[in-house]
Amino acid sequence: MDVQDIVNTVSQKAGLDQAVTEKVVGTIFSVLEHEAEGTSVSGFFARISGADGLAQKYDVMAAGAAGSGGGLLSSLEGVLGGALGEKTGALINGVAVLKASGLDMAQIRQAGTTLIQQAEVAAGPELTNEVLGSVPSLKAHLGL
Repeated sequence: MDVQDIVNTVSQKAGLDQAVTEKVVGTIFSVLEHEAEGTSVSGFFARISGADGLAQKYDVMAAGAAGSGGGLLSSLEGVLGGALGEKTGALINGVAVLKASGLDMAQIRQAGTTLIQQAEVAAGPELTNEVLGSVPSLKAHLGL
């Protein structure tokens, strides 16, 4: 299974268009890439062809990734990310990107649930749970 298969399934099950779905999947993968500890994330990406490329395309730590265009939210993200380190910054930016995509929490939850299910099929439940377990606050922010 490659990343496009995952995007297609998430799009279908969550009822989202392809472009929004690709951004959601890429954003979640980017948060995992920045926050997951150890080498498990590289093994996870190795089992899902194209996942690392999609994570880089939607890199939550790239300048302006949150899409807020400045203002208070952007300032808070910068301060918190700088004060608390890259890991917290990646999660804050990722959540901001998901919320800025125009999706409501039910849609984000459905997309996240489907993404996790597809990742378990592609990378195996043990490795997927290990990667997600190293970023526990991501599941909380996705409402899972």
